[in-house]
Amino acid sequence: MQYEIKGGVFPVVVCQLAAGEQMITERGSMVWQSPNVKMETSGGGLGKMFSKAFAGESMFQNVYTAQGGPGVVAFGSSFPGKIVPLEIGPGKEMILQKRSFLAGEIGVELSVHFQKKAGVGFFGGEGFILQRLSGQGIAFVEIDGELVEYQLEPGQQIVVDTGNLAGYESTVSMNIQQVAGLKNKFLGGEGFFNTVLTGPGRIWLQTMPVSNVAQALLPYIPTGNG
Repeated sequence: MQYEIKGGVFPVVVCQLAAGEQMITERGSMVWQSPNVKMETSGGGLGKMFSKAFAGESMFQNVYTAQGGPGVVAFGSSFPGKIVPLEIGPGKEMILQKRSFLAGEIGVELSVHFQKKAGVGFFGGEGFILQRLSGQGIAFVEIDGELVEYQLEPGQQIVVDTGNLAGYESTVSMNIQQVAGLKNKFLGGEGFFNTVLTGPGRIWLQTMPVSNVAQALLPYIPTGNG
């Protein structure tokens, strides 16, 4: 599979498939394709379907296959930002925020990742449930706004506002910490908790999470009361 990422703030990834090659996506992100690329919707087994539903994801996957010769299929982002390719393989698993996965080669496996620490689950913003990418192949993920990447050394930490965390390698551990001081909690506008990431491993931060944009727009949305 060959690919090219095109566009600016609303990018698309255009995938050139050889005959028989397949791509998967979790939602309706296809924006154009050649006529010989056929789509088939699959649930991936009852257990996987229930776990996806519990995680707030679609229970089904769309599989696109180039039939009878080479084909083209393009997948588009749903929010201003970037599409980033990831090489997934043994020892190269990634943990992502929900809804980050856009599409991937058929060998990429998307599963539910549960936070083991109760504090992270209840106060870490995304809760117990994140996405885990494993298997083998190239995956494409959506980043809200711009992407900032850090490589953490063993024991090195960084404190992040939870919404700005896009993903991290499976070698990185995640925890939460309270914002110090009552005045800071209630008047600082930064919430009560932040996310703490500890290396070793690579982390991805996004500059414009969709949740922050939605919160900023709330005061300007008419309530219908006058």
